[in-house]
Amino acid sequence: MNKTVKRILIGTCTLVVLLALVMGGFMLKMKSELKHMQVAETGETVHSVYTIKDSFVNMFLVKDSNKYVAIDSGSDPVVIAAGLKKLGIDPDKVNAVLLTHSDGDHVGGLKLFKNAVVYLSRDEEQMINGTKTKLLFFHNKLDRKEYTLLNDQQSIQVGNVRIKAIMTPGYTPGSMSYLVNDSCLFVGDAFGLKDGKVDKPNKFFSGDMKTAVQSFSKITNLPGVKYIFTAHNGLSNDYKSAINTRLE
Repeated sequence: MNKTVKRILIGTCTLVVLLALVMGGFMLKMKSELKHMQVAETGETVHSVYTIKDSFVNMFLVKDSNKYVAIDSGSDPVVIAAGLKKLGIDPDKVNAVLLTHSDGDHVGGLKLFKNAVVYLSRDEEQMINGTKTKLLFFHNKLDRKEYTLLNDQQSIQVGNVRIKAIMTPGYTPGSMSYLVNDSCLFVGDAFGLKDGKVDKPNKFFSGDMKTAVQSFSKITNLPGVKYIFTAHNGLSNDYKSAINTRLE
């Protein structure tokens, strides 16, 4: 073995070891962060709003007669299917899925909702079309080729459900919150809740904390809102009290 080949082998082995150490450290930190997440239990959370608990994340469904609008789709389709069955909800009756962003724990159950139109923000598309990576070489992806893009402050109606899309970037470039029927605000991972107050998103997972904090102003003056629903930190039924805080 000549010296050049030997050096290449040593360099390659060193790089592999370093990558393994970095990934190992990342996984340990991730497990630690997930343990601190406090999600709501599966059930009817408020009138006509249902929650499904999927390990460390919640997805939500808003009832409209015999149809439903979902906010995110959870991580594990098996767990989500079991939650739907427990609630007596037919996944074929879900006619829309509003994605707050494209991380795997929010899009994993999409395959269950074959009759649903999938919505996400225009700025989030870069996370799934190969333009921007989530982590190192890993891209987010959707189990759906067709989806509808939404702009900031765009209003749509699905059946009798009124929806306003609000860009709240930071956690991801295209994180979007949804104001539903003027009273329920779903923020995904854009914000958390701590001691009943809106809190910054999880620092370990957040892409741009400065932008995330700036996005807080987008949700602080919404008349008529009663509830705030988060993906990993439960909910508040007192919007005015929850937003009476400062994010720094």
